Amino acid sequence: MAINPSLLFLSLLFLFNGCLARQTFSSQQSQNECQINRLRASAPQTRIRSEAGTTEWWNPNCQQLRCAGVSVMRQTIEPNGLVLPSFTNAPQLLYIVQGRGIQGIVMPGCAETFQDSQQWQHQSRGRFQDQHQKVRRFRQGDIIALPQGVVHWSYNDGNERVVTINLLDTGNSANQLDNIPRRFHLAGNPEEEQRQLRRLAQQMQGRSERGEESEEEEGEGEEEEEDNPSRRSRHQEEEEQGRESSSCNNLLCAFDRNFLAQAFNVDHDIIRKIQRVRGNRGTIIRVRDRLQVVTPPRMEEEEREERQQEQRYRHTRGGSQDNGLEETFCSMRIKENLADPERADIFNPQAGRISTLNRFNLPILQRLELSAERGVLYNRAGLIPQWNVNAHKILYMLRGCARVQVVNHNGDAVFDDNVEQGQLLTVPQNFAFMKQAGNEGAEWISFFTNSEATNTPMAGSVSFMRALPEEVVAASYQVSREDARRIKFNNKNTFFFTPSQSERRADA
Repeated sequence: MAINPSLLFLSLLFLFNGCLARQTFSSQQSQNECQINRLRASAPQTRIRSEAGTTEWWNPNCQQLRCAGVSVMRQTIEPNGLVLPSFTNAPQLLYIVQGRGIQGIVMPGCAETFQDSQQWQHQSRGRFQDQHQKVRRFRQGDIIALPQGVVHWSYNDGNERVVTINLLDTGNSANQLDNIPRRFHLAGNPEEEQRQLRRLAQQMQGRSERGEESEEEEGEGEEEEEDNPSRRSRHQEEEEQGRESSSCNNLLCAFDRNFLAQAFNVDHDIIRKIQRVRGNRGTIIRVRDRLQVVTPPRMEEEEREERQQEQRYRHTRGGSQDNGLEETFCSMRIKENLADPERADIFNPQAGRISTLNRFNLPILQRLELSAERGVLYNRAGLIPQWNVNAHKILYMLRGCARVQVVNHNGDAVFDDNVEQGQLLTVPQNFAFMKQAGNEGAEWISFFTNSEATNTPMAGSVSFMRALPEEVVAASYQVSREDARRIKFNNKNTFFFTPSQSERRADA
């Protein structure tokens, strides 16, 4: 049968236009999310309790997070708590707010380079040597980059709680699902967390939790279970055994037991054990005995030497984008500590300091299209007004509080309030902002949706105002040449301002 070339051309043209229309609509929809008239500092909305910790999510349905295309969660891990292996549909930046511990990240296709040499002595007695991929230590102030789809776990081997703040870049091009945060759990029972995220996802999709579509989906799930003989037989077998447990919701639970036994080359009894979930322990469990894994010894002196080596490495590299032979995929650095004052990139002894992290000093961020900064402001000091040229900014207040002002393209103040410890605020791309610390100072961590986030200051020595001709400043603001000169040159600082003498006298 001959195909009419004209019909084929028209069909392809129609298909192309349809795809283009969907892309245009998606782009317009994303842009409309950022038509924000009012911002607000927010706390987590959901709190999921596990046996040895908690997981808290900010509502991804709120307008400012939808605008930035991100989701944010906070985890608290009690001593001897293990965060079970999982992966996400989007790249993550994880900041250690407090505590210390160990973390494992499974890089696909990489070798198990950590081996338990002590067990070689017992092989004659029937013991087998364990080996696994690299395990890294983390501590307060570390920021860790986690690619999408990469399995990770963590363990609190310290004596205090570990608190982390996690940003998931759901709008990243690497996430080809949707903007809903998804954690794929490989162990444990994440039923409660999944239920909470489903509820938030239904809100994002314009459905209520009790909507008709949700009820239909639940009904379809029940019918599917009835029509699935392997799943039905497994449930019947569990009931016959009289096992008391909550439902199993991790990825391994849904697979057919026979298939898994063949895939792992183990007995069915072992598969039955790994598919068994006793009680509702959640996704952070308490280890009965101290977790013993192969980790190299680390001391504070060694950590300091490593940081100094990394600084020399950055200066030697001169900001090159490529890792070359020095850093392969399997051995690439994924973390850096931003809390050390010696690590500061911008410093003013009267005002504060800022430490930045981008694709130049942590090359994996180029793949993740993310960056970060940690800032400290002293008593009543502030950051001069500026805007983010190429990224949204998601700010989390670590300690203290700061008054923050955000102004949109209409010249409207969409936010003018204090951001307190533990609160989150999104500053959309190109929105101008400034912040001033309270009487006790302020510390924050900010995440950016670009691997090379760039700010343009509005005042100071590297500002747009300093770069304008004096006459342009005078004409633009209808001021004299002398006033224009003062506007340009009076602030000698780069990014900070300190309270004026008159303000100090008023405070006194």
